[in-house]
Amino acid sequence: MMCSKILIVDDSNIVLSLHEYILAGAGYQCATAENGYIALELLLREQFHMVITDVNMPKMDGYELTRRIRSTDGYRDMPVIMISTEEEALDRVKGMEAGANVYLVKPTQPAALVTKVKMLLA
Repeated sequence: MMCSKILIVDDSNIVLSLHEYILAGAGYQCATAENGYIALELLLREQFHMVITDVNMPKMDGYELTRRIRSTDGYRDMPVIMISTEEEALDRVKGMEAGANVYLVKPTQPAALVTKVKMLLA
């Protein structure tokens, strides 16, 4: 079984729990953070294989978090999935410009989330 470690970042405990439940069920090791600052601290302390981040969060949003990941040695090429309630084309473009590999709209279908994770970690 794979043991890829995924950092899930969202200011909603319900979303964190749901995504962690889905991904742990698919065999991934997960850690969670409720905003971008906490996520960056975790990234500097531990090695992760992927980040799944919400866009709208207090303190540091998903766009800024993704830009910072892309400018950090050792994490430049790490897959980032951005998940947001924002479904306008412009939001998707902003996510991709920030460096996200995939942009999904909430609510995320569990099978779609696992498929994207597997694809990016393959």
